[in-house]
Amino acid sequence: MLGTHLVHRRSLVPQTQPLAAAHFELADEAATARLGALLAHALRKQRASIEANGFVIGLSGDLGAGKTALVRAMLRALGETGPVKSPTFALLEPYVVSSLNFYHFDFYRFADPEEFAAAGFRELFGPGAVCAIEWPERARGALPTPDLALTLKVKGEGRGVDAAAYSATGAACLNEIAAAWKTRSDAG
Repeated sequence: MLGTHLVHRRSLVPQTQPLAAAHFELADEAATARLGALLAHALRKQRASIEANGFVIGLSGDLGAGKTALVRAMLRALGETGPVKSPTFALLEPYVVSSLNFYHFDFYRFADPEEFAAAGFRELFGPGAVCAIEWPERARGALPTPDLALTLKVKGEGRGVDAAAYSATGAACLNEIAAAWKTRSDAG
C-alpha cells in the first residue's frame, strides 16, 4: 500500500496513477496563502495518519513559481510565528508546528540524487514528520513517493497548481482542499 510507511514507498517520481488529482488557479498571493491554509487544515485533520506514517509533499516548478510562498502560507496556518525562509542555501529549515516535525527542504543545488543520502536526510522522513520538498526531481530515486505532489507554473500574474495524491492520506487531503476551494469559488 503506497504511503503507509517510508519503507514501503516507491521512489519519486511515482510510477502509479494518482489516487486523486486537482488543478488550482491562484490569481494572486492571497490565493496562494488560501491554498496553503487549506493544505494546513487538511494536514491537521489527517494528524493521526501523519503521526503514524509521516507525510511527504513534493513541490516542483520553475524558479519564482511560488513553492516557498506556498510552504510559508502552510506554516503560518499551522501556527509558525517565526521567520519562514527559503532553504535554498541551507537545504533544510526545520520547524515544530502543531507538535509535528515539519521539514522544509530545497534540493535546487543538488547535482546528483546521491547528495540526499550523503546529507543524512533520510532519517528525517517517517512517523510524525511532514516533509515539504522543493525541487524533488533533483533527488529522483532517493526520495519516497510523495503523498501529495504539487507542480506550480507561472501563468501571467498568477500561478497554476496541478496536484496529485499518491497515498490514501494524500487523497483525503487533496479531496478536502478541492472541495473547500470549489465551495469558496462557487460562493465568490
